[in-house]
Amino acid sequence: MEGALIARDRVGIQDFVLLDAHNSETAFLDNLKKRFTEDLIYTYIGTLLISVNPYKELDIYTKKQMDLYMGVNFFELPPHIYALADNVYHTMLSEANNNFILISGESGAGKTEASKKILQYYAVSCPSSTLLDTVRDRMLMSNPVLEAFGNAKTMKNDNSSRFGKYMDIQFDYAVGGHILSYLLEKSRVVHQNHGERNFHIFYQLVEGGEEDLLRHLGLEKDTKRYSYLVQGECSNVSSINDKNDWKTVKNALSVIDFDANDIEHLFGIIASVLHLGNVHFDGDTKGYATLNTNAALRWLLGIHVQVLHEALTFRKIEAKSEEVLSPFTVDHAIYARDALAKAIYGRAFTWLVNRINESLENKDSGRKTVIGLLDIYGFEVFSVNSFEQFCINYCNEKLQQLFIQLTLKAEQEEYEAEGIGWEPVQFFNNKIICDLVEEKHRGIISVLDEECMRPGDATDLTFLDKLEEKMGNHPHFVTYKLADKKTRKSLERGDFRLLHYAGEVTYCVVGFIDKNNDLLYKNIKDVMRLSKNPIIQQCFPATEGDSRRRPETVATQFKNSLLRLTEILTAKEAWYVRCLKSNDNKQPGKFDEVLVRHQVKYLGLMEHLRVRRAGFAYRRRYEVFLKRYKALCPATWPHWKGVPSDGVEKLVQHLGYQPDEYKMGKTKIFIRYARTLFATEDAFEICKHELAYIYVLFALLLFFFFCQHLATKIETCWRGVQARKERDRRAWAVKIIKQFIKGYITRREAKTTDNSEYLAFVRQSYLNRLKDNLPKTVLDKTTWLTPPPVMTETSEILRQLHTRMMVRKYVRGITPQKKAQLQQKVVTSGIFKGKKDSYPSSIAVPFVDTRISQYSLQKQQLILHPFYSVPVVKYDRNGFKPRPRQLILTQAAVYLVEEAKIKQRVDYVSLKGASLSNLGDSVMILHVALNDPKQKGDMILQCDHLFEALTKLAMIANKQNNIKVVQGSIKFEIQAGKEGGVDFSVGQEPMIYKGKNGHLMVVAPRIKSR
Repeated sequence: MEGALIARDRVGIQDFVLLDAHNSETAFLDNLKKRFTEDLIYTYIGTLLISVNPYKELDIYTKKQMDLYMGVNFFELPPHIYALADNVYHTMLSEANNNFILISGESGAGKTEASKKILQYYAVSCPSSTLLDTVRDRMLMSNPVLEAFGNAKTMKNDNSSRFGKYMDIQFDYAVGGHILSYLLEKSRVVHQNHGERNFHIFYQLVEGGEEDLLRHLGLEKDTKRYSYLVQGECSNVSSINDKNDWKTVKNALSVIDFDANDIEHLFGIIASVLHLGNVHFDGDTKGYATLNTNAALRWLLGIHVQVLHEALTFRKIEAKSEEVLSPFTVDHAIYARDALAKAIYGRAFTWLVNRINESLENKDSGRKTVIGLLDIYGFEVFSVNSFEQFCINYCNEKLQQLFIQLTLKAEQEEYEAEGIGWEPVQFFNNKIICDLVEEKHRGIISVLDEECMRPGDATDLTFLDKLEEKMGNHPHFVTYKLADKKTRKSLERGDFRLLHYAGEVTYCVVGFIDKNNDLLYKNIKDVMRLSKNPIIQQCFPATEGDSRRRPETVATQFKNSLLRLTEILTAKEAWYVRCLKSNDNKQPGKFDEVLVRHQVKYLGLMEHLRVRRAGFAYRRRYEVFLKRYKALCPATWPHWKGVPSDGVEKLVQHLGYQPDEYKMGKTKIFIRYARTLFATEDAFEICKHELAYIYVLFALLLFFFFCQHLATKIETCWRGVQARKERDRRAWAVKIIKQFIKGYITRREAKTTDNSEYLAFVRQSYLNRLKDNLPKTVLDKTTWLTPPPVMTETSEILRQLHTRMMVRKYVRGITPQKKAQLQQKVVTSGIFKGKKDSYPSSIAVPFVDTRISQYSLQKQQLILHPFYSVPVVKYDRNGFKPRPRQLILTQAAVYLVEEAKIKQRVDYVSLKGASLSNLGDSVMILHVALNDPKQKGDMILQCDHLFEALTKLAMIANKQNNIKVVQGSIKFEIQAGKEGGVDFSVGQEPMIYKGKNGHLMVVAPRIKSR
């Protein structure tokens, strides 16, 4: 804190208590503006934290920032909400007492965000366990749920809290929480001003709800269809994403431990309120209300349509032992409908808060310390202020009264504890305004209640008349009737004006009676108890109808709950966060001085500063003050050996403090004027630079001696370590060598203690060498390493396993196409292996499905479906003239084709077989049965793909056993009863010609044997 004073001219003062012109509102605002301009949104007034909304994201809420503020003295680091939260937590731990943080400010000033930051800080900084984490998650996730059901867009804020919330966070070995809610703005359910919206949950359900859910609830994905959602004419807001918020709320409800049934019934209630808003009334000839349609009623909470119809159009009046139905006028029916909608939503909200409390409940019955978190609406002044603003501003009056009392009390207690004389502080006591509102039998609330309960026609104007009658002479109350001519110009006849501590507020009495009564007819309550929705059954208990006593009015309920809240807060130590809006347009970087000045006034910040500065502006423990400023006095520098208070006394006397500028307490020094501290800090800043050179020289000298000593020590230790390592290494080596020699000597004997390690080494060595020299193929039979005797059996097992593994790997790598190739090659091998000289050279040549292109086949325009086709040379049976042909195999027959003409067709049943020589030629004879006169005789063919063609023929015609490999000559039938012959021989060059003996002579090349 003190260190920041050197930059005070540029970034302002971090604590307003140190502001020299502490009575000047202009100086106060100037300091705020300086800090705001530098993105320093937090400033202290003692332990009170002021937060100015920057309307932009600042990088000051990271996990790193949280760690920085954990366990640090409150004034040690720059002002931050984490500093306040941490100080509250550690104060609670050290003093074992309860504390509370009051967060207040105008709508849109950032109160809700401040409470979120505090909860997030506690979630991260407090001890962690599975149970604690679960409860913390629920506590954090309760925020989006309560925001959805209790927040709405107003003219000043897109996420304005329309209820007050007090949360107790319980700490100790277990953690828990409890939430109290105050004055939910139920009238918003049925009416919104222009530019405002209903509660967020309605829009989230309609815009983000799943199709099945909306269909089940009878809703449509269009907010314009619902009367309760269109009055403000701003269903869509750029800063709000209802669809994403819907997902967040659903997830939060499941984290808080709401089951699927609870969620379904809760959303059923929200849908029922929307349907209720679409119930419209017409007047009959007598002016009584009638429903123009029952369509909307069938979706209302599982209650029979006719029962609801009657409840919304008739009032049940009990007359002695009889019940009479009195019909509503249209206005009364609309009032009853809206009252029911408000009651359903208000009671469902109360149920929701209670249900969240159940999930946060701490089951440990032991004593627990708590930190309360009060997020309450700030002082509200609108162009038209109604009953809600009256209650909200009354609440702020009570909290301001408590605020001043607790601040004065804390100051007085600190002075007394330190033995400093207390000086009375002059301040405005707003008790006179609180009494004006709440005094029994005479206050505004009492008058309002009397007017609500008296028989006869009580109206808002008769209420105003009673106020004028009872409070006509009160200095803080004025109406049109009581005002002078000048004041009357700013008042309407139905207005009254209160002079609050923060300034004047004019209230319009229209609606005060109805809003305070908040009546729901008994017969409508009875109908609600017939609902099949279990939440509604809890919200409208059967016992409620038994009481004949008139329920308390809204204002009285609020007053009593406020009194209970005051009692709760009075029993705790108070901490404060005051939130300010920097401007009304939510514009980043803009500081509206007029607006901020107004907020500073109604938040009572100047009043609080005057209380804090009434005595002494600055106070610090002796140890802290002496530690910082001891360099300014030779007697205390560099080390003070005595009692800290005596050291501080010496120091301030050396600095020339006057007796009226300071006081010495029991544990702290109190400095009256900020300028005295500023002069001390400036002197310390100059002294720091003078001492810096000496510090550096001294530090370097110390570092040199330290390094010299450290180097000697390290060298000694290092040598010792190395020597011990060398000794151990040699001893280990001797032991290993002995074992190795003994093992080698006894290596051929049975396993013993002496040779076990040697044999293990031999095995490991062999396996390591084998690992790097494994055969790569199945056919490799030579590279397997010769094993040592101890590994012979193991080596054989490994060899077999390795061979199986390679075979398995090879088989798995075979594709279906390659498998078919191998199957064909197996057939070829079975027919020709060892029989025909040219077979070995054909093994490496892959078979194909055709040797003639598909284009050539299509060009011939043959209606054939070939299985295989290959070009051949056909030799005439008479004369042996060679003719180029195409051999085509189909599923049923062999075809010999010349271009587009089929020259010969042989069915497979007519094919007797095939013959070829054992030499290296490529001639084959297909033998044909001459049973059919159309058959021409055997075919003599030369084919370059002899083995491929015969294998395909053998497989498709199933003729594997009918293919003959012969030596010498082959006989063939020219025609029935007439034979020819083909003679085979070996020569230098392959030739085919007609011999002198009339046979076909085939000379095959000589095949070199492998």
